[in-house]
Amino acid sequence: MHHKGNQASVFLLLLFIFSLSCKPTSNLVEDTENESATVPENTATTANERDKLIRKKEHEIKNYRASQTRNFDLIHTDLRLSFDYGLRTVRGEADLKLTPYFYEQEMLVLDAKDFDIHDLYLDLKGNRQELTYSYNQKQIEIQLPQKYGKGDTLALHIAYTAFPEEGNAPGNTAITDTKGLYFINPDSSESGKPVQIWTQGETTYTSKWYPTIDSPNERQTHDFFLRLPDKYTSISNGKLVRTENHDDGTKTDHWQMDQPHAPYLSAVVVGEFAIIEDQSETGIPLRYFVEPKFESGARKVFEHTPEMISFFSELLQVPFPWGKYDQVVVRDFVSGAMENTTVSIFMEALNLIEREALDSEWDYIIAHELFHQWFGNYVTTESWANLTLNEAFADYSEYLWFEYKEGKDQADMHHFNAMEEYLDEAAEKQNDLIRYYYSESEEMFDSHTYAKGGRVLHMLRSFLGDEAFFEGLKVYLQDNAFQAVEIHHLRLALEKVSGRDLHWFFNQWFLSSGHPELSIDWDHSDPENIVLTIEQQQDLSVTPLFKIPFKVQMYKQGKVVEKEFILDQAVQKFSLENGAGTDLILFDEYQTILAERKTQKGAGILEKQFQHARSGLARVEALDSLTRLSEDWAGLGEVLAKALDDPFQVVRELALQRFPGIAAEQSGLYSLEAKIVEMAEQDESNTVKAAAIEVLAGMDPAKYESLIYRMINDESYQVSGTALMAYMDGEGNLPKKRELFERLESEENIRILAPLADYLTQTGQGTYADWMHDKLAALDGQSLYYFIGYYGDYFASVEDVVVEQAINNLSELGRRHPQPYVRLAAFQSLFGFIDDPGVLELVKSMLLAEKDEMVRRYESYYLEPYLEEE
Repeated sequence: MHHKGNQASVFLLLLFIFSLSCKPTSNLVEDTENESATVPENTATTANERDKLIRKKEHEIKNYRASQTRNFDLIHTDLRLSFDYGLRTVRGEADLKLTPYFYEQEMLVLDAKDFDIHDLYLDLKGNRQELTYSYNQKQIEIQLPQKYGKGDTLALHIAYTAFPEEGNAPGNTAITDTKGLYFINPDSSESGKPVQIWTQGETTYTSKWYPTIDSPNERQTHDFFLRLPDKYTSISNGKLVRTENHDDGTKTDHWQMDQPHAPYLSAVVVGEFAIIEDQSETGIPLRYFVEPKFESGARKVFEHTPEMISFFSELLQVPFPWGKYDQVVVRDFVSGAMENTTVSIFMEALNLIEREALDSEWDYIIAHELFHQWFGNYVTTESWANLTLNEAFADYSEYLWFEYKEGKDQADMHHFNAMEEYLDEAAEKQNDLIRYYYSESEEMFDSHTYAKGGRVLHMLRSFLGDEAFFEGLKVYLQDNAFQAVEIHHLRLALEKVSGRDLHWFFNQWFLSSGHPELSIDWDHSDPENIVLTIEQQQDLSVTPLFKIPFKVQMYKQGKVVEKEFILDQAVQKFSLENGAGTDLILFDEYQTILAERKTQKGAGILEKQFQHARSGLARVEALDSLTRLSEDWAGLGEVLAKALDDPFQVVRELALQRFPGIAAEQSGLYSLEAKIVEMAEQDESNTVKAAAIEVLAGMDPAKYESLIYRMINDESYQVSGTALMAYMDGEGNLPKKRELFERLESEENIRILAPLADYLTQTGQGTYADWMHDKLAALDGQSLYYFIGYYGDYFASVEDVVVEQAINNLSELGRRHPQPYVRLAAFQSLFGFIDDPGVLELVKSMLLAEKDEMVRRYESYYLEPYLEEE
């Protein structure tokens, strides 16, 4: 699953030193008397501390999240489903084949959430045997007629109706809902929105639509028989065996999954889709399912899938383990994406028309879900405590793909952003990666499990080297194929290949919390033997003292020498013996180490870092610091000019972003205008082209008016939208602006709609209220989120527009939209009308009705000043 924190820790090393000294006999008596006087108090304190420790340890035993005990092995499920779109229910008949796992059993417990059970019996070779059972709306406890042992096989039949809309716990930021199966626009009441059904089983929500043992350490094969209207397409795990047409306008699709996988990876999707067929280099069938209007865009969005499969298969030396792979884009998905076996489901942001797909940046999420087919599906975490064995690998696949496809600089930038994501979360909480104490399994889907986990794998790869690391992953996958794993399976595989003990690494990174906080100091008193001092400053009472292998890069006479060291003390000095003629020395140039770093670098060192560093990330760091701290530094112009020609697009983009502020201080930089014009028209990166247009618009809008106007026609929406916003923000040109609005008003892309909406607001055109309403109704997801602000501004500031419908629309979005970020944006926009009658009471009621804790916190923050006035 793709979901998408900083924590600061302080290291205090507490040393307790006790000393004894000889005393005269007379004093010994006095001391003994004093000790006797304080015994009761000390004894009470000791007893109290022991009681606290006992309660803590008892709590740990009670709340330990063990892997689920396997009383039964679920072998196979035959499932017949039909769907009531009006009632939003599922009618099912399930035939389960099970055998006791090891010990004799006389009670079978199945997960089944919010069902009506119509029939339940053992099938004894065609004969029914009624069974006694109890059901609490979560689990069915079935009393078996006798004890069954290992080797016995049970055939259980259950007929039921599932009610996925009922009994749901609130979701979290990673998985925003827990229905398990979702009816999207089932009554076609939302114009322009397709009718769909899709499932989301992780973590334990497959049992919302069929009875099973809903645990990640369970594996089964299955046959799904899905009855649905003729006009709809179904997608599920495995292969479509046959379709049976019925006389009532329905059909039954038979999907067969003949390789065992965990129940939470079961999936069903139903709807009207365009289907793009493809295949891998080895002939694996690939299909991409999108709404029909996005068919041409899907070819571009998913075009790298065959290459990804080949790349990952070769890298891991393990072929793609399944018989086919489908990718489906649906509406209102409750996460970024989900890696169901042989069929990944994606959020609607991947629904792009062909022109939008030119700016598609979704390779990372496509790679993430694809890599799960090995790490998570082929080999599966045995418990949610070990979730990082699924998600850290999927997260790191993003780095691997970028490194292969776009180069190491782009991969390192992605790595750095992920590190920052973890550190941001770490400022609020710090947990072990493998953690056996949590309230709900959904808590595990955080930036520790994903971003930190991926960074830890990156360090492990660096320490072992590519050959040992990827050979170890091969062994891990092959030794544990179609099995559940925990963290030590990975350690043992890597130790088996490398011959190295890795307990120390796994203990400090996977089984402990926190990260190093490093203070880095350089002593240049001997230029030929610079001394590097590193101090670990993290709080050692809750965080390990880390053992950190690291590299130092030395630049001298046009060459790079790399030396390896190990930090294993709280404070440690390293004599680098760099020799004469050294231009630059960098600690961990590629920022491989997951750590917070404190160091001092002057402008001279930063300039050398920018001029010499091989790493694009190091050049970004240097340029960022130079342009923030040294706007009046004379050498900045030369650095900026070089940055505009840098091979790494992030460096070029950063240089453009910082250019306006620096040029205001150093007028000589305007000599770079010609270069910026060239970049606006010809740079290979659309992001850089857009940044260059913004610079030119700020530099001299009249001079570059014709260029900006021309760039509105660029094929990239990112470039076109930036140019349109710059043109509409310029002075005058009202007839051309009017012409642009009329030419583009039918567009649906947010990059175009945002400047058009802003134009209507800035020019006070009150006759376009219906246009604003129509666009709001047509948008969804992230585009809707961005448009809501413009929509609210228009109705709050333009005179003589009727605001009641806008308030109602925002209220409906704020109450009912499935995405929490959309609800929050709508809530916030209502404050533009807060003085209108009834609006304050309206937002109060919305706050009371909101179920998402994070959204409630933000809404309370916005509302608090108005409550204080009452």
